[in-house]
Amino acid sequence: MYEATWLAYDPVIYSRLLTSMTLIFHIIFATIGVGVPIMIALAEWIGIKRNDPHYHLLARRWARGFVVTVAVGVVTGTAIGLQLSLLWPNFMKIAGQSIALPLFMETFAFFFEAIFLGIYLYTWDRFKSKMRHFLLLIPVVIGSSASALFITMVNAFMNAPRGFDVENGQLTNIQPLVAMFNPATPTKVAHVLLTAYLTSAFVLAGIAAFSMLRGKKHVYYKKALKLTMTSALVFAIGTAIVGDLSGKYLAEYQPEKLAAAEWHFETMENAPLILGGVLTEDNEVKYGLEIPYALSILAHGAPNSEVMGLEEFPEDEIPPLYIHYLFDSMVFIGMYLAVVSFLFVAASYFRRFNPYRRWLLRLILIGAPLSMVAIEVGWIFAEVGRQPWILRGYMKTAEGATTSGSVDVMLIVFALLYVVLAVTCLSVLRRLFRHYPAEEELKSDKWTGGGLDEL
Repeated sequence: MYEATWLAYDPVIYSRLLTSMTLIFHIIFATIGVGVPIMIALAEWIGIKRNDPHYHLLARRWARGFVVTVAVGVVTGTAIGLQLSLLWPNFMKIAGQSIALPLFMETFAFFFEAIFLGIYLYTWDRFKSKMRHFLLLIPVVIGSSASALFITMVNAFMNAPRGFDVENGQLTNIQPLVAMFNPATPTKVAHVLLTAYLTSAFVLAGIAAFSMLRGKKHVYYKKALKLTMTSALVFAIGTAIVGDLSGKYLAEYQPEKLAAAEWHFETMENAPLILGGVLTEDNEVKYGLEIPYALSILAHGAPNSEVMGLEEFPEDEIPPLYIHYLFDSMVFIGMYLAVVSFLFVAASYFRRFNPYRRWLLRLILIGAPLSMVAIEVGWIFAEVGRQPWILRGYMKTAEGATTSGSVDVMLIVFALLYVVLAVTCLSVLRRLFRHYPAEEELKSDKWTGGGLDEL
């Protein structure tokens, strides 16, 4: 019976699958698109201040890879825009009236970023003052982060809808700014930006660590690691702080999501936080690590505070309980990245320790894919944890979906598109850097020329 139900065509299921696949693929390029400009800016700034060619080359090589990922991100971002209209028409009827402003501003921010990115890439050493060229990068950084800010506002609105009234099934008293700056916006925007910066820093650090593990000992890679890992430590601390604030937001505005994430079934004071474990049919947790008072502290900042349990909510409004593992994965990976970056920075500070030992390089290399995994599970947690709502309290996911009979065909078409994009992107990046190693560029004078002329 279950198999027959699964195999039967359901536009809601296929719409969710297609949207999920697109977001899972797009978030990789969106994260890099937001975080890498910050790292490029830091590298070029240090290069100018210290008159150091290694940092100048870091900025140039990162910029080359960045422009490739931006190109792919444009395609996947466009796909998301199309799918919102085609797959979720009922939701867009509400969103088009109440939260359309940040959608428009996100497009404007991207064009703002793209214009200055083009100018930046093709004006290497065209100015007598290197600082003038660096200033062209500032709009790129602002535009990329602004794009993330505006699109996250839309997602925040889905979790905490504000800025409109519903009278006789019609939206009235629409206030776009109230919709944009809803209660979920501060923590969601801060979390998205900081995790994008952190992930990008670790991805770039992982590339440098991989090169050193393969026997490359040039100071270029050591400086790349020092810059990226120091930045990663700062972003990891910021992410931890915002994560704590996010827990308090959930406790106040989405308590069912926090309770599901922590398998917290009964409302109680002195609530413990559970890591790992297995949930039985009787809703008992086995083999989990229980940390006393930690959930009460996370939710309200006091060990004796009361935390609402799942018993307080209708059964059909409780998110899937497997989000507990997604939450735990985020916490574990975040702690791992913070510890590894701290170890590297601490070893760099105390001269008698070697921060470039192979075991530490391996930990950094492992952190690169783990950071991307954290981004993926984080977005799945955000979306699945809101279920069954597409617009919390107003519209359930099934109500917002299309009734089209061809979503399954679209799923296959877009899956093939993403395979082609992934293979193309990896192939271009591999050829781009494999045939132009940093050591060779440093030996020649070509890299001091036109930036992308060698491509």
